[in-house]
Amino acid sequence: MRPISKIAPDWWDYTTLDREILDDAARLVPDDLLALSRPGFQVIFYDTLEDFYLAEALEYITAWRQATEEAPAGICGPIGPTEQLPLVARLVNALELDLRHAHFWGMDEWVVDGKEVSADHSLSFERADRALCFDRMRPDLRMPEANLHFPKVDLTDFQASWDRARCVVMQGGQGEVKHWAFNDPVRRQGAYKDVPPTPAEYRELATRVVDLHPITLIQNARTSGGGVVQNVPSRALTVGPAETWKAEKVSIWHAGTHDNPFGMRLTTLMIGKQIPDSAVPMSLLADHPNVQFNFFRPGIGTCEAEMH
Repeated sequence: MRPISKIAPDWWDYTTLDREILDDAARLVPDDLLALSRPGFQVIFYDTLEDFYLAEALEYITAWRQATEEAPAGICGPIGPTEQLPLVARLVNALELDLRHAHFWGMDEWVVDGKEVSADHSLSFERADRALCFDRMRPDLRMPEANLHFPKVDLTDFQASWDRARCVVMQGGQGEVKHWAFNDPVRRQGAYKDVPPTPAEYRELATRVVDLHPITLIQNARTSGGGVVQNVPSRALTVGPAETWKAEKVSIWHAGTHDNPFGMRLTTLMIGKQIPDSAVPMSLLADHPNVQFNFFRPGIGTCEAEMH
């Protein structure tokens, strides 16, 4: 049998992997990460945060410039990181980029009492996207409201939107539980009491409401709420693997603030060596045909023991 999680015994997570994989990941140095690039998986380093976030912002511009009336196109973007969002708006305005045929998909949203939180909720992802990016664009350049797609508990419109426009790239960060969006590991119950879902089973999941792993609750309290975990919702909407595989490219941005040095190494190893395991959801991208990991080099850190 696989090990019980060292963090949340009722859940699957990366601590249930074989110890050899975990130890191999911890030994990786930055040059080893670069060497894990292969066809379909590229690892890129940036030496400054200015270069890192500008490159991330330019993915929006590159995707939106491909949009035409006959072939609408867009990008799916995260909240975390967010530093690229004001840069996106500045670039749109400076380049006078007409977005009338461009699309944007939000990755996820909190759910409270069975309903997605409204855009005036203090933690709302839609609110952050609008305030940091879309509300800063010139109104005559901004895409129509119908081309902004934010997930709702009634999934009908959101899911259909993925077939109305081409998703050129899906951006994301990596959480401490090794998710993209809120694709967390599942609870250890029912059919998955002794083994997690197979990669094929997990990949069938579409946009849905999910229960969040305890690691995710702690992380979001730390990064967005000053550690006040009681204010972090325990459920959320998330774009699923089904939509992710409709994106022509998946681009993950590692600044070193959302996951730790070990976690960034682990998923790079598992994707590079093609070791998908649903206890490490990010590792399932090993089977996507076009994945790019972007690292802020000083944020890679070290896994050496160091007392503070």
